Amino acid sequence: MEMIVPGTLWMMKTSPQANHGIKKRRQPWKTPWCRFVKWFEDTLIAMLCILVTSPIMLLAALIVKLESRGPVLFKQKRGGRNGKMFTIYKFRTMTVDACRDDKAGHATPGDYRVTRIGRFLRATSIDELPQLFNVLKGDMSVIGPRPHMLHHDEIYRAVVQGYDRRFRMKPGLTGLAQVAGFRGMIYENSDMQHRVDADNDYIENWSLWLDIKILCRTVWVVVRLTNAY
Repeated sequence: MEMIVPGTLWMMKTSPQANHGIKKRRQPWKTPWCRFVKWFEDTLIAMLCILVTSPIMLLAALIVKLESRGPVLFKQKRGGRNGKMFTIYKFRTMTVDACRDDKAGHATPGDYRVTRIGRFLRATSIDELPQLFNVLKGDMSVIGPRPHMLHHDEIYRAVVQGYDRRFRMKPGLTGLAQVAGFRGMIYENSDMQHRVDADNDYIENWSLWLDIKILCRTVWVVVRLTNAY
């Protein structure tokens, strides 16, 4: 999860576009055929994942409800494609009071705001499963740039080169940045620059094969419980 380091925003140094092993070429996702392929891919994967994980989601919802007061789902506005706002869904992993603060920072290791079951849900990424319904609604894709809090968008776009370009595609459940090692807390401003560079590399080099590779690598990242708090 992201954390903005106090007092370092003014020190932001932009870095050249990172090369994540992808050959630069035209942007095929702009063609009607590729847009259809992306939509079909999202719909098929989301439906299959909901079918397979529905027992897990039902159990998670029950435990969240029994463990602490408050709603099962955490809902928050995020920026989608072309900056259009949408409501993102997650299983609630923090106390109710923490969830009410739209400008609260991201969770950190040992964060007191996170509930006991919340720690497990975050570590295993089960808390993100309700976003499969965001995919079916058309607000998100299975793979794309991860959406940030709205007030973080305002901060990042002022200090990170190319930040607004990542809104050319729908946000995703997972993405190139997450499987390329840029998942987790932000210790240096350059960390977010690398993440955004990876997002833009993905957008500008999209292919069905690239999505398949990212999806397979995501499974490995989740199994290893990498950088989730």
